[in-house]
Amino acid sequence: MGKKKPDNKADFLPDIDRSEPLALLEPLVLGQEVPTRPELQDMALEIAVKSAALKSSIPSAIVGALADLVRVMNCYYSNLIEGHDTHPYDIERAQKKDYSNDPRKRNLQLEAEAHIAVQKWIDESPGLDISDAVVIREIHRRFCELLPDALLVVEDPKSGETVQVIPGEFRRRDVIVGRHVPVSRGAVPRFMDRFHSAYSGLNRIERVIATPAAHHRLLFIHPFLDGNGRVARLMSYGQLLTAADTSGIWSIARGLARNVDQYKEHLANCDQQQRNDLDGRGNLSQRALLEFTQFFLRICIDQIEYMQQVIEPSGLHKRVLNWADAERAKGELLPGAPKLLEAVLYRGLIPRSEIPALLGVVDRQARRVVSALLERGVLFSAGDREPVCLSFPVQAASSWLPGLFPPK
Repeated sequence: MGKKKPDNKADFLPDIDRSEPLALLEPLVLGQEVPTRPELQDMALEIAVKSAALKSSIPSAIVGALADLVRVMNCYYSNLIEGHDTHPYDIERAQKKDYSNDPRKRNLQLEAEAHIAVQKWIDESPGLDISDAVVIREIHRRFCELLPDALLVVEDPKSGETVQVIPGEFRRRDVIVGRHVPVSRGAVPRFMDRFHSAYSGLNRIERVIATPAAHHRLLFIHPFLDGNGRVARLMSYGQLLTAADTSGIWSIARGLARNVDQYKEHLANCDQQQRNDLDGRGNLSQRALLEFTQFFLRICIDQIEYMQQVIEPSGLHKRVLNWADAERAKGELLPGAPKLLEAVLYRGLIPRSEIPALLGVVDRQARRVVSALLERGVLFSAGDREPVCLSFPVQAASSWLPGLFPPK
């Protein structure tokens, strides 16, 4: 059955373009004339170098598993910024199709699933031109198509009218966002074309530097009736995925959520017009954009350093083995489980044929140990005869990776 559609006169409004000049978006990038330009280049290079070092410090066998956990983390923090608090434990339950009986909580679980599905699509789509309006609309479409009906309507604050959000469709009504008046509905495609021309074709360092600007300018255009914040953060995630080669193992969303008041203040400041003759040559404040860019890039560096700290091999090994010993003492793990986890931590992948000898047990007992760890989600295997490697379930992440998200 199709989604019920409320009375919505906006669907029949012409796409009026008030002919706003594209110069309203300027400056779209921070040019070479910006005095602190060398500092921005150094920060972008630091992000790229530290991101590469983080990736190289992790056994390749567990990069994918860590990226799975980061999707949950990213989803949690991005939705939290929007005031939707769905704890990673509940998100993990949703991924297992274990939904809450409370309709509101269930809807938020479905929203989380949608966010994770879109990020996974971005992760698995190399070569995406993330600034292309077609791709941005696809992000919105994929996210909104998975949402329940209750999250696909917005209310006009003046008239009280409920308006349907159409997945992947640019808004067909004019809006006001706080004190900001985005461009007219008919101008959105034209402004998105300008957006694409400004942010495509940049080299990797320039793309890192331009990511905060693109983040704000998309919100300034406000192309969709709802969901712009999530789309902007997913777009920024995708931009950094390729420009900084993040491999999906760190994300800025956690840092933005932990500094949410500053984040929103910077976005509001970037809406302001040029303050004086020393504030750049464009319509919008260059100083505000520079301050947001510095804030955004510092958050990136902070999040990489945080992941470096919690993934540091000796510390991670100690925390995983302490957890395994504690679970074994409670009778939650079988004998041999801590030893197998220790071997996986050091070797990355363990062929199943080697596990009986490794544990000093017969095949049947080895299979029981492996099955129990697979069921707990702390091991992963692509098939019954495939090697096993470490996984990062939410239930263990608070012990293994402290600070990743709040305890339940």
